Amino acid sequence: MDQISRAQAAVNAVAALGARDARLPQPPRHQAQSPPYLRHGQQALEAATAVQTAQSAWRTAAAAAEGAAGQSARPPAPAGGAGWTRRAGVAGAALGVVAAGVALERLTVHRAVRRKARVALDAAGPYGTLRGTAGRASAEDGTELYYEVDEPADFPLDSADGEAAGCWSRLVEPLRGRGGRSAPPLTVVFSHGYCLNQDVWHFQRAALRGAVRCVYWDQRSHGRSGRAPAGEPVSIDLLGRDLKAVLDAAAPEGPVVLVGHSMGGMTLMALAEQYPEYVAERVAGVALLGTSAGGLAEVTYGLPAAGARAVRRVVPGVLRALAAQSDLVERGRRMTADLFAGVVKRYSFGSPREVDPGVARFAERLIESVPVDVVAEFYPAFAEHEKTAAVSGFDGRPALVLAGDRDLLTPSEHSERIAAALPNAAFVILEATGHLVMLERPEPVNEHLARLLTRTIRTHGSTAPPASCPASTGSVRRPSRG
Repeated sequence: MDQISRAQAAVNAVAALGARDARLPQPPRHQAQSPPYLRHGQQALEAATAVQTAQSAWRTAAAAAEGAAGQSARPPAPAGGAGWTRRAGVAGAALGVVAAGVALERLTVHRAVRRKARVALDAAGPYGTLRGTAGRASAEDGTELYYEVDEPADFPLDSADGEAAGCWSRLVEPLRGRGGRSAPPLTVVFSHGYCLNQDVWHFQRAALRGAVRCVYWDQRSHGRSGRAPAGEPVSIDLLGRDLKAVLDAAAPEGPVVLVGHSMGGMTLMALAEQYPEYVAERVAGVALLGTSAGGLAEVTYGLPAAGARAVRRVVPGVLRALAAQSDLVERGRRMTADLFAGVVKRYSFGSPREVDPGVARFAERLIESVPVDVVAEFYPAFAEHEKTAAVSGFDGRPALVLAGDRDLLTPSEHSERIAAALPNAAFVILEATGHLVMLERPEPVNEHLARLLTRTIRTHGSTAPPASCPASTGSVRRPSRG
């Protein structure tokens, strides 16, 4: 049996096992069958490259590992190119194994079927289609920051679906009665994470419409916001000042509840550090989802420790090189869409096989929409991020700290440290959940946000400054799990 025949036999065997496990009947070999793109979208999106791609990835990993082993067996090399080569070898081995693993676990559907499935899901999925009243703020360097406002009057709850109305309708009367008719409205402001945009809050936006005034904004160089000056360094502090500009434009009066995910949570911390008076006077509640106050340089991303260290050293230089050839890289992204989709699912979701295929494709679209030069400009800011002391600026008001227990990007231990600084916070760990908690587990995320808003309304029913609470003891908190 030649190599092609053996590869085809492997594909057939894996496909048969997958169909058996899914309890799907096997069609007769002679029967032609059109690909059921939507009904079997999960299968299509769980498939990666064909056998040749898997073999190529394994060869790349093996070569990199062999090179790294050869380098480690030699005497220590002087600082400079040789050391970089060794780190690149170790990093290549680690990343090659990840890539090959993604490829090998997705051998059951032909590439053409997967491509058509993506097109069908893009056309049929409603995710990211919700729009509000557009507005724009100007950052300190002139970058245009795009935001949208959902006013309760524009989305009556009686026109919403039953699930959304049931989850949020209990907030309507307290909100309407808060401080009398003349009181400025409470506004909930959502800040998204790295390589995403405001549409990542789709499920929360759908549920909140008609219940409370909400603002959703795109971070600089993301989504519909303007492209920041190319090549300029980005810092988390700068993002905090961007948020202040959006708050001044979109919510100039009344109490605000701040909700931030990942980089968006770090943005909230930067706001608290630079504008403590604003937080004391205006912020009535805060939700920090899947984020970190610092120490991101120690995150392993699910890789072996040696590989993770090598990746951290190599990635900044690699990203700079890629950014210099951004047009070529973007074309390569499209050509390797299958492998990219697998990596997105691995690092976005804790239980990728259980995620709706439309949601998985939506997450992929969000991430692939960010140009590689923007990825390169933002990346160094995370290693420098340290806002542990700033977190206590939110102490004394209702707070929610929530994370997934399988988050490989901002592990739940980081949320544990944040919760230790906020003794008044509800601390929640969602089981079998990854980084994109709001997409993977929208129901519990919505429920905990509803509880936070209920607490906020009950304890801060006017625009008066929040009542003080006992200072943090810094002790380890035991989370509730869901």
